[in-house]
Amino acid sequence: MVATEMSERIQGILDRISEAARRSGRDARDVTLLAVSKTKPLETVIEAARTGLVSHFGENHVQEGQAKVPGFPADLPACWHLIGHLQRNKARKAVQFFDVIESIDSEEIASVLERICAESGRKLEVLIEANSSGEASKTGTPWDDVPRLADHVRANCPHLVLQGLMTIGPLGGDEKAVRGAFAATRELRDRLRVAPGDLPRLSMGMSGDFEWAIEEGSTQVRVGTAIFGHR
Repeated sequence: MVATEMSERIQGILDRISEAARRSGRDARDVTLLAVSKTKPLETVIEAARTGLVSHFGENHVQEGQAKVPGFPADLPACWHLIGHLQRNKARKAVQFFDVIESIDSEEIASVLERICAESGRKLEVLIEANSSGEASKTGTPWDDVPRLADHVRANCPHLVLQGLMTIGPLGGDEKAVRGAFAATRELRDRLRVAPGDLPRLSMGMSGDFEWAIEEGSTQVRVGTAIFGHR
């Protein structure tokens, strides 16, 4: 993919973000584009970063971040997000290579991350992954358990900075079902807030449904295929 094509793809996504925000009476600057670079080589991620249009990158697996982050040019701004399920035995590497972990799904993994961060005095931004569709095939915190997990992070994990919720819409769902899951996640986030402006992030929406997500309140969309092509 030549640089001009990459720029055009990313700008096209940004234009669609702006239009979706406009339709919902929101400011497009309140929506972050997270380029999902899983399975793509480092050179392709660098190419995207050099367009100057995107600086947030998401990986599904810790080992991919471990392979890419050290080789990323220091002169390019980048914030690395882990968006895939995190296993306990990969937690230390996740803390080492990622700036944000969006897939907190249990008190156990939150406590492990807290212990690792406490050892180095590091603060780590996290999101709770909520299973908004109830699909057994999906990872994420069962819906009814999200408030308890949020309470646990707040009460027992001072080195974890809880920023909000992440969710994946129903796989193969129609517009009504997908919007319903996104709206429910926004409403759950609102109920979990303890002060105005608390839990500012809602990571919702991917290549096929990010415009619906924005219209339902998403503050971050995770786009891979529409930027990098099929894997």
